[in-house]
Amino acid sequence: TAAVDLSCVWHNLEYMVCTWRPGENASSDTNYTLFYWFDGLENHEKCSNYSMHQGISGCIFDLSFPKVTSTFPAIRILIKDESEEIRPVCASKNPTTLVKPATPRQVALSKINDEIYVKWNESDTFPENCLVYEVAYHNGDLDTTQIIKVIFLLLTVENTYTSIPSVDPNRKYSFKVRATPKPECYSSKLYSDWSEEKSIGEKTDSAFYVGLIITIPLVVAVSMIILLVYLKRLKILILPPIPDPREILKRMFGEQNEDSQVSKKL
Repeated sequence: TAAVDLSCVWHNLEYMVCTWRPGENASSDTNYTLFYWFDGLENHEKCSNYSMHQGISGCIFDLSFPKVTSTFPAIRILIKDESEEIRPVCASKNPTTLVKPATPRQVALSKINDEIYVKWNESDTFPENCLVYEVAYHNGDLDTTQIIKVIFLLLTVENTYTSIPSVDPNRKYSFKVRATPKPECYSSKLYSDWSEEKSIGEKTDSAFYVGLIITIPLVVAVSMIILLVYLKRLKILILPPIPDPREILKRMFGEQNEDSQVSKKL
C-alpha cells in the first residue's frame, strides 16, 4: 500500500518536485500526503501543492539555501495517508544530486564575418561559475547536430556567450542551449531542458531550385514563341510579299469588261 517510485528533482535551486505512484494494493481513495524536513527547520513541513497526471502523483514545495552555503543538509521525505492501512514510506535525499537548472533564457544570435555569436542569460540562482552549458547547432541542410561544451564562460554585463567560427555565410544555422551543474559545485548529472531553437542565416531551399528548373525552360519557350512571331511580322514589313501578276491581269481585264458592258447599256 506504500507509495512507490518516489523521485525528487530540485529545480533551479528554488523548489523541489517529488513524484510517486500509488502502491499496488492501495485503494483508489487513498490520499497520500507528503511531509519534509531538513536540519535547520524547527518542525517538519507539509506539502500543499499537489497534482496528478496519468496516475502519477506529485507535490511541489519551495526549497532554497543561501548561495554561500558549501554543504547542504539531507532532505527527509515522508509520504503517508491518515489511514493506518496505508504503509508510510520514508526517504532521505541528498539535494545536490537532484539539481536541475532552469532552461537558459533569452538566447540571441548574431553574425560577424564568418563567426556566429550565441548569447544567453545565466541563471541568477546559482553561484558564479557553477554551471556548464552545451550549445547544439546544425545547418539547415544537414540532420547532424554538433554539440560544444562551454565551460570557461565569456561574460558580458548581462549575458553569457560563445562563438562558432568558420561558418558558411550562405547557410542557415539553428542553435539551442542547455545547462548542467558543475561537479565541483553539485553532484547532480541532470540537464536543463533545451532552450527554444533559434536560427540565423539563409537556408538553401531545394524547392526554390525545383521552381527554377521548371520556370526557366517555360520562360525560354514562351520567349522563343514571342520572338518568332515578332520576327515573322518584321519580315513582312521589310520584305513585303510580291503580288502575283496573274491576279493583277485578272483584275485589270475584269474591270475593262465591266466598263464595256456599262457603255453598251448607255
